Amino acid sequence: MATTNTKEHTSFDEYLDAKGLNCPLPILKSKVLLNKMEPKQILFVEATDPHSQIDFEAYCARTKHKIIEFSCTDGIYKFYIERAIDPKKI
Repeated sequence: MATTNTKEHTSFDEYLDAKGLNCPLPILKSKVLLNKMEPKQILFVEATDPHSQIDFEAYCARTKHKIIEFSCTDGIYKFYIERAIDPKKI
């Protein structure tokens, strides 16, 4: 079931609330969800870990998933990640 975030007008298929979690939990929880998703579906993640931007960029570079949108407002990091068609396992 697709959900639309009306504030940013970006559609997503799955949502992960990783606020309050520190590395590596936001990445590990995202990995579990992405592995269950279909190619090209969008995962929306909200995190508060200040290192999450670097962590997600590195994770996506290694796995072929793609960050299609990123923003940070009031200490909440928001990632829209498109699941790769053929993700690399790590």
